[in-house]
Amino acid sequence: MRQSTGRHRRTGTLSIAAAVAVSAGAGGVYLGLSDGDAQAATTTVTVSTTAQLESAVASASAGTVIQVRAGTYYPTATLKSTASGTSSNPITLQAHGTEKVRIDGSKLPAGSWLAGIHGSYWTVQNLTFQSSPAQGFVVTSSIGGIFKNLVTADNGDSGFTLRGDGTVNNLVQNLDSYGNYDAAGHGQNADGIAIKFGSGTGNKVTGARLHDNSDDGLDLWQFSSPVRIEHSWAFGNGKNRWNDAAFEGNGNGFKLGGGGVTVAHLVNDNAAWDNTLNGFTENSNTGAIALNRNTAYANTEAGFYFATGKARLARNLAVGNKGGLDKLSPSTVSAANNWDSGVATPALKSTDATTAYGSRQTSGALPSTTFLTTGSTEIGSTMNQPRAR
Repeated sequence: MRQSTGRHRRTGTLSIAAAVAVSAGAGGVYLGLSDGDAQAATTTVTVSTTAQLESAVASASAGTVIQVRAGTYYPTATLKSTASGTSSNPITLQAHGTEKVRIDGSKLPAGSWLAGIHGSYWTVQNLTFQSSPAQGFVVTSSIGGIFKNLVTADNGDSGFTLRGDGTVNNLVQNLDSYGNYDAAGHGQNADGIAIKFGSGTGNKVTGARLHDNSDDGLDLWQFSSPVRIEHSWAFGNGKNRWNDAAFEGNGNGFKLGGGGVTVAHLVNDNAAWDNTLNGFTENSNTGAIALNRNTAYANTEAGFYFATGKARLARNLAVGNKGGLDKLSPSTVSAANNWDSGVATPALKSTDATTAYGSRQTSGALPSTTFLTTGSTEIGSTMNQPRAR
């Protein structure tokens, strides 16, 4: 099917019989539109086999809605599309209703991604991508993507990746990404979410839970435009859970740059704990990264490591980090954090993380917890999440 260019052809109204006949091969219903309607036609495709899923993704175009029935699907090649939707007619890939769907990469050839989207205006939601030999889910140079209520687990490289120039206005919401490990690299590459090697404004991560990955929770290596990170948790990253004798995983909670790029990311109301390096780090990004009301707890190195750049830190809380509360450069602006003069450290209501691993709320939001909360309206992460949009 020819890739959508964003322009819409005028079509005559189809009879119901004709509409069904047109769509029979795709397993859905094609809704014809009246003359003069500038909107793209909509195709709804319901799939229940791996072959149907592969075909539906490969042939999707603007307005396609792919509904995946419950079960586990085993693609034998990367689920890949170069098609784009439009802002009013996105391409949608989602579970059917509230059904549980797992897309499993264990039958893919070595080095294969499980899914690769090379287009714009995709909505992908309520799916699990697991056990790929390489990356779980990769989005390249996308505009206006919505990636919501996804799980990317136990993949052979980073669970979820945004990359490429022209990566603009994408939303990653309520992602659980865990257990990702690259055996070939001895764990040095597999992050929970990687926004790397690219540029583009308006990208946002919210409500993510990034844990037990071999490398970092979140990694912004060589992404040269500001990314907004909020209401997300990164924990337990960088531990050698795979008995790799040559293990090289890093283990930062939030790695906010690196590779010679100077960029002012915005990092609000997040928490990092029990990571094997720093809770939050500039990673040599000398830009004016803004961090407000974040909490770093019990990380092996510093809670907040911003030793070379011009970061701006306000109302952050660091407790129990073995490498110190903070390591800041003289150019860093630090105000109203608990390591600043005259600022008291509020007591934590709970240091038991059990509830942070619990089920998400029915909206997809992070689980309710008192872990790392203080009751303060002035300092540290609130450990909650606004209502999902």
